[in-house]
Amino acid sequence: MTKTVIAIGLDAAEPQFIEECIEQGLLKNLAALKQSGAYGRLNNYSSYRAETPWTTFLTGCSPSTTGYWGPVKLKEGTYRVDAVGAYDFCDYGPFYDLGKDYKVSVFDIPQAPLAPDANGIQVLGWGAHSPQTPSHSLPATKLQEIIQRHGEHPAFGHDHANIYSPAQVTRLHGELQEGIRRRSAICRDLLQQDDWNLFLTIFSETHSAGHCLLHLGDPEHPVHRREGDTSTNYLLETYKKIDESIGEILAAAPENASVIVFSAHGMQANNLDLTSTFFLGEAMYRWNFPGKVGFGAASSQSAWRQQQRSYRDLWAQKHDPNPVTRWIRSVAPTKLHRIYAGLLDRLGLSSKGDFVSPYQLQNQGGSFDWQPVSWYAPAWHKMKAFALPSFSEGYIRINLQGREPNGCVAREDYDSVCDEVITQIESLRSVKTGKPIVDHIIRTRTTENLNALGMPDADLIVMWNETELTDCVESDSLGQIGPAPYQRAGSHTPRGFVFLKDDRIQPGSDVVKAHALDLAPTILDLMNAPKPNHLEGHSLLQAVPAAALATR
Repeated sequence: MTKTVIAIGLDAAEPQFIEECIEQGLLKNLAALKQSGAYGRLNNYSSYRAETPWTTFLTGCSPSTTGYWGPVKLKEGTYRVDAVGAYDFCDYGPFYDLGKDYKVSVFDIPQAPLAPDANGIQVLGWGAHSPQTPSHSLPATKLQEIIQRHGEHPAFGHDHANIYSPAQVTRLHGELQEGIRRRSAICRDLLQQDDWNLFLTIFSETHSAGHCLLHLGDPEHPVHRREGDTSTNYLLETYKKIDESIGEILAAAPENASVIVFSAHGMQANNLDLTSTFFLGEAMYRWNFPGKVGFGAASSQSAWRQQQRSYRDLWAQKHDPNPVTRWIRSVAPTKLHRIYAGLLDRLGLSSKGDFVSPYQLQNQGGSFDWQPVSWYAPAWHKMKAFALPSFSEGYIRINLQGREPNGCVAREDYDSVCDEVITQIESLRSVKTGKPIVDHIIRTRTTENLNALGMPDADLIVMWNETELTDCVESDSLGQIGPAPYQRAGSHTPRGFVFLKDDRIQPGSDVVKAHALDLAPTILDLMNAPKPNHLEGHSLLQAVPAAALATR
């Protein structure tokens, strides 16, 4: 017998924050779910933590199985990085693609395809954070019907803010609040349109709020409220609004519906953006070209401290040999960078060859102008190893002969070059505390499987020390890099959570040893639906105490 299952995801919601809010009585609907069902944390993959969680959830497969390591890909045989979007789902489809025997309603899932064999409604790209798919639906008219009735998501496509600007932070908060309100209304509307076996939706607002509002509620955060900033704890307000909406959605659902509320990954104070997209790129440049400095020299510290707004302020730290250029960069406002950068080039006063400016990248239609690591791309072909764009950990590619077009590292030297790089990166330490900023470094390949299919682009994955948030690093061989401005308040963790409510679960139970791979088989188990053989996880219903027969 099939059942109605309500599945609600909170994108990048942090379990520790959820737990603290429940303990303080701030999230009453989630607290009620915990009391009436089961709750526990779950883990996800610690590397490529921001790039792969939704594909892992949707397919029930690991990245090594799907071969999908994220929406960014180094084009084979080049030094060009492309935005490739979501996984194509050719080999492994979304778990809810169940055919005519199950009615499903899927609303606003990020990085998902339209599943052709799913029986019901699918609406994608209404308000998801980084959807990686077009805004479309099945039936084709459904998305437009929703927009006409409920409106667009106010923050869709621009769900970010300058974390140093109270006005922008307040604007984003207001748009997220209205987006949550509209999302709740849409979900309740969809719930009434049929007797669904599965209703699945994701609240993207926790993701956006984590990146841009997390610092307001954390007095220990490096960019916690500044003088004159009277903003309230907008992160908490976002979670409270979503908790309220969860209550509204469940009230509109069938009374005996099974419920799963989950997050496939989390968010904490940002220890990844600067390390992965700036410090690592500059460290690799200095190691490859001893005596050269690209950005972040100690002499340019005043530039970002005067303005402290975004990564584009880092372009002011570009270390040009010409003293006139260096002086102009140090005194000119960031908003004039685009103008004077072109002028300096025409006058022959700007160093060329090793870097491309964020303004050039933007003009070329690139997706990574905001990542300083991309500015080094013109020099990659000359480097033994270089850093790649990242949304989470640090990724390093070895410039291997026979694999890269201008590869300069012989296969027999691959291991020794990896050793050299690891030694250099592990030597980086925080200027503030003197502690290492690297936890460990993962080798993804050996000399025996250098050409294996389905591998990530990175040969080395740098796992940063999560307790060391720093805006300035140094090592004896590479010197000081920074300080530099944080662009976002929060970055991802591989930690998630799951709430389960079903008449087969003992109220107040604990979920233990759960993984994001377990979410798809759990939802299918709640539905009493068949589970494909390729699913790598296990139903969590098998891991929690069963309810006594008398309580059903």
